[in-house]
Amino acid sequence: MAYKITDACVACGSCLPECPVEAISEGDIYVIDADLCTDCGSCADVCPTEAIVAE
Repeated sequence: MAYKITDACVACGSCLPECPVEAISEGDIYVIDADLCTDCGSCADVCPTEAIVAE
């Protein structure tokens, strides 16, 4: 089960360095590549807006 970034994302960049497999892409709203995501939850732990949820 991969994580997903919701519309609550403010593109702050906190999650980028936390992803061990570099599954997160930058944009207006960041995106997690479900095929690369290992479901570790590191990104969700650091998200200040709680925009990252388990899918």
